[in-house]
Amino acid sequence: MQIVIAIVATLVVCAPISWAIASAYQKKVGLKKVGNAEDKAREIIDEALKTAEAKKRESLLEVKEESIRAKNDLDKEIKERRAEAQRFERRVQQKEENVDKKAEAIEKKEAHLAAREAEINKVKQEVERLNEQRLHELERISGLTSEQAKEYLLRIVEDEVKHETAVMIKEMENRAKEEADKKAKEYIVTAIQKCAADHVSETTISVVQLPNDEMKGRIIGREGRNIRTLETMTGVDLIIDDTPEAVVLSGFDPVRREVARIALEKLIVDGRIHPARIEEMVEKAQKEVETMIKEEGEAATLEVGVHGIHPELVRLLGKMKFRTSYGQNVLKHSIEVAQLSGLLAAELGLDVRVAKRAGLLHDIGKAVDHEMEGSHIQLGAELCRKYKESATVINAVEAHHGDVEPQSLIAVIVQAADAISAARPGARRETLETYTTRLKQLEDIANEFKGVDKSFAIQAGREIRVMVVPEQVSDTDMVIMARDISKKIESEMEYPGQVKVNVIRESRVVDYAK
Repeated sequence: MQIVIAIVATLVVCAPISWAIASAYQKKVGLKKVGNAEDKAREIIDEALKTAEAKKRESLLEVKEESIRAKNDLDKEIKERRAEAQRFERRVQQKEENVDKKAEAIEKKEAHLAAREAEINKVKQEVERLNEQRLHELERISGLTSEQAKEYLLRIVEDEVKHETAVMIKEMENRAKEEADKKAKEYIVTAIQKCAADHVSETTISVVQLPNDEMKGRIIGREGRNIRTLETMTGVDLIIDDTPEAVVLSGFDPVRREVARIALEKLIVDGRIHPARIEEMVEKAQKEVETMIKEEGEAATLEVGVHGIHPELVRLLGKMKFRTSYGQNVLKHSIEVAQLSGLLAAELGLDVRVAKRAGLLHDIGKAVDHEMEGSHIQLGAELCRKYKESATVINAVEAHHGDVEPQSLIAVIVQAADAISAARPGARRETLETYTTRLKQLEDIANEFKGVDKSFAIQAGREIRVMVVPEQVSDTDMVIMARDISKKIESEMEYPGQVKVNVIRESRVVDYAK
C-alpha cells in the first residue's frame, strides 16, 4: 500500500515537471518554425517583387514599341494625305485656270455676238426699208394695194387647193369605187342568182266572175238594197257596168276588198242574196280572211326560216299580203328582202338568221300605217320594240330608208336588199303623175347649182345628165359639183335603186376661113 502511495506521489510530483518540460520544448520548436516561415515569406516576397519589376520593365518596353509603331503609321498616313491634298490642290488650280480661260473666251464671244447682233439689226432695218420700197413699187406697178394683192394670192392658193382636193377626191373615189363595185357586184349578183321571186304588180281592184248577167240584178237588189248593204258592210265600192259576166270591186284597203270578194263569191254560189244573208256571209268571210292572214304569216316565217317571232308580228306579216307598195305585194317584197339579206350576210360572214329576221320585219310598219299615225319606219320600229326584238333588228328597220345611221353591217345589208327588190324590173309601178314629179324634182335639184346650163332626167329617173357652162365651171369643179348634186338628191328625194349623176362640160372653138 505504501508502495502504491509512493508511486502515486511520484506520479503526482513528476507529472507537472514533465508537463512544464514538454511545454518549454514545444514552445521552442514553435518559435523555430515561425522563424523559418517568416524567412520563407521574405524570400517569396522578394522573388515576387523581382518578378513584378521584370514584368513592369517588359510591359513598358512593349508599350514604348507600340507607341513607336503607331507614331510611324500616323506619320505615314499624314504624308499620304498631304500628298493627296497637294494633288487636289494642283487639279483645282488647273480647273480654275481653265475656267478663267473659258470665261475669257465667252466674254470674247459675247462681245462678238453683240457686234453681230448690232449688224443684223442694221441689216434687218435695211431689209424692212427695202421691203417697204418694194411693196410700194409693186403697188405702183400693179395698181393693187397690199390687201388686194393678198386676196389675189389667197384666191390663187384656194384654186390650187381646190384643184388638188378635187384630183385627190376623184382618185380616191375611183379607187374605192373600183374595189367596192367589184365586191358589191359579186355579192349582189350571187344573191340575185340564188333568189327567185314573182314579178307581179298588183292593183287596187278585184274582179268577181258571174255565172250570167242576170246575177247583176240580184246583186243590186230591189231599189239597190243588196249592193248598199254589201258596200256598207265591207267598205268597198261595187262597180257593175257593161262588162259581161263580171263585177268589179274597188277599194284601197286590200283586206276589205278580199272580204268583199269572198263574201260575194259565197253569195253567188249560195244563190240567196238579201241583206240578212249578206251580213252572215260577210262575217264568215271576215273570219276566213283572219285565218288566212295568220296562215300567210306563219307560211312566210317558215319559207324564210325565221322562228321565235311574236304571234302578233306573225299576224301583221300575214296582213301585209293584202298591202301593196307601188303595186308590189309587201309580203312578197319582205320575203324577197329576207332571202337576199340572208344570202348577202352569208357572203360577208355575218349572222344569217338575224339578217333574215331584219329583212322580213323591215316593212312591218306598213301593216298598220293605214290605221295609225306615223311613217311605216316609225311604226315598224315601235312594233319591234313592243314585241322585244333585238337592237340590231330595230336599227335595221329604222335605217332601211336612211332615216337614221346604220349601226351594224346587217342594217346596211337590209338597205341593199330592199333597194334590189324594189329596183328589180317589173317589181313596182308608178303613176304617171308621181313619175313626172320625180323627174322634174331631179332636174330642179341640178338646176339650182351655179354654172348649170341644162339638165335632163333620163332612163326613167335613174340617171340625170347635167350640162354646165364651160366658162363658169372648170374640170375640177365638175367633180365637186357631181358629188354635191348626188348628196342633195340623197337627202331630198325618195327613189328605188340609185341615180347616176353625169356632169358634162363641153368647150367649142369656132372660126371661119375666108
